[in-house]
Amino acid sequence: RLQPLSRLQVILQHLKMSKHTDSTAEVLLEKRGGAGIITLNRPKALNALNLSMIRQIYPQIKTWEQDPETSLIIIKGNGGKAFCAGGDIRAITDAGKLGNSLTQDFFREEYTLNYAIGTCKKLYVALIDGITMGGGVGLSVHGHFRVATEKTVFAMPETAIGKFSLLLFFVLFVTGLFPDVGGGYFLPRLAGKIGYYLALTGFRLKGRDVQKAGIATHFVESAKLPALEEDLIALKSPSKESIAELLNSYHVKNKIDQEKEFVLDEHMEKINSIFSAGTMEEIVQKLKQDGSAFAIKHLESIEKMSPTSLKLALRQLREGASMSLRDVLAMEYRLSQACMRGHDFYEGVRAVLIDKDQSPRWKPAALEEVSDEFVDDCFKPLGSNDLKL
Repeated sequence: RLQPLSRLQVILQHLKMSKHTDSTAEVLLEKRGGAGIITLNRPKALNALNLSMIRQIYPQIKTWEQDPETSLIIIKGNGGKAFCAGGDIRAITDAGKLGNSLTQDFFREEYTLNYAIGTCKKLYVALIDGITMGGGVGLSVHGHFRVATEKTVFAMPETAIGKFSLLLFFVLFVTGLFPDVGGGYFLPRLAGKIGYYLALTGFRLKGRDVQKAGIATHFVESAKLPALEEDLIALKSPSKESIAELLNSYHVKNKIDQEKEFVLDEHMEKINSIFSAGTMEEIVQKLKQDGSAFAIKHLESIEKMSPTSLKLALRQLREGASMSLRDVLAMEYRLSQACMRGHDFYEGVRAVLIDKDQSPRWKPAALEEVSDEFVDDCFKPLGSNDLKL
């Protein structure tokens, strides 16, 4: 009679020790009904994404994709403050200085994961509750559904390592010096020139505005997410239509900021005009000519940023607008390696995180000094080292 109980105890002990269910693990991976659930579990680091987390998430997504009993994948973050605030910048910086292969491995494997999400055959729902930046965007924005809450803070702050208005923790987990993780794909596809504006200014969207901008597909009250998750898991043979219907039912009940206008509505005419310019120099000129408080504020921000990163980001978005996600990620991998070879990434980290003097000395120091030849070189194929998806 004791034998079944003994076996049960062994199974429970095994589950307790499993890296997938251990509450101290960086990623929690579990199956509930027909749903595979990924929980980012580094709340003290705002769930910043590191290589070991990527190496757990990617194979699990691929396994669930082949599993006939898995119908959907849900991804969320623990801790209540962040879904995922980006990539582990400290590890990448240290590796780059030492010439460590992490600078290739991290970006290669992160972008491979981004592509797996963007092409996932199973329905993918990201609950982007809290800070969602850099690497967190790559874990969510390419999926079928993205659910924002009143606590969501969205930004692509990569060009702004030297932007002083950013709070320290926004900068801690920046993944590079251009809006990567497929930013070159989804940003130019947002309405008007919103994507260019977000990429080149580091502007932060919050709450319902994340959905109004077209980044999130739905907006749900943060406190209702546990109930929503249970309802998603309870769906019988979920389809894109049935998940959309369920999310819509939560979305329409949410009254938070319902009557509030989109934060960028009054500025859209300026954004579309100014950020349609073909070069960074022209964008700066248009901001100067405009002279409004809105233009002056962003001019001051842009003038503190890395001129190199601004030029790379603008070209990345202009080219990415007509490219596939696969080709965009291959392009961004080339840019990531160019940034790792360059000066400004390390200088931005030094100024903001190490010496904290908030005075980065960019090289080159002005937009006019960043040559077209240098920019062209950053976009060149890497031969056998190119990202292959």
